[in-house]
Amino acid sequence: MKKLVIFDLDGTLLNTINDLGEATNHALHELGFPTHALSVYPSYVGNGVRKLMERALPDSEATPETVAAMLEHFKAYYDEHGCDHTSPYPGIPELLRQLTDADVNIAVASNKYQEAVEAIVPRFFPDVHWAALEGQKQGVPVKPDPSIVFEILTKCPTPKADVLYVGDSGVDIETARRACVDNVGVTWGYRPVRELKAAYADRIVDNPMEILEVVQSGSPL
Repeated sequence: MKKLVIFDLDGTLLNTINDLGEATNHALHELGFPTHALSVYPSYVGNGVRKLMERALPDSEATPETVAAMLEHFKAYYDEHGCDHTSPYPGIPELLRQLTDADVNIAVASNKYQEAVEAIVPRFFPDVHWAALEGQKQGVPVKPDPSIVFEILTKCPTPKADVLYVGDSGVDIETARRACVDNVGVTWGYRPVRELKAAYADRIVDNPMEILEVVQSGSPL
């Protein structure tokens, strides 16, 4: 049986895409740039907020100075409105409850900035004990660099063979592979199944309870 499950946040535990898109559109509007339909944002997210700003801007305008200004407007808006449309995916609260009832440790590894992770996760899962809540921090590389996984393992020491990483994107699968831990890709998030397959996910699941089965069996294969 797995002893620690590390979850990606956006697109895995929570559907945050409309709030992310609206905050980005707010930043674009404040700086006089055209905004985007919310439907395009699933293809923009996954590599941290800075990369989201770069992708949303016109190519010729994605200078370091403009990205920094975008980030300032984005964070001011998102800190206030980041939960307006966000909600857990169906079955996720029940999965987390069953994992913790079985004494399985759970953690978050997100490319969302740390302050937002610490604000949003407890709001939607107030009764859940987390072994670690890790987001993007200054000076720490974003996923797929595995540093965030190693930080979680520092806070919750667990043999890698007993760890499962769960995410919705190729970035997540690569993160798990670089950290040398088993992984599961989920189909309800922002990325297509073909991306998970191209990243060689150990297993791809269509509903949260399948993750419980993987944890109980001790292997995604």
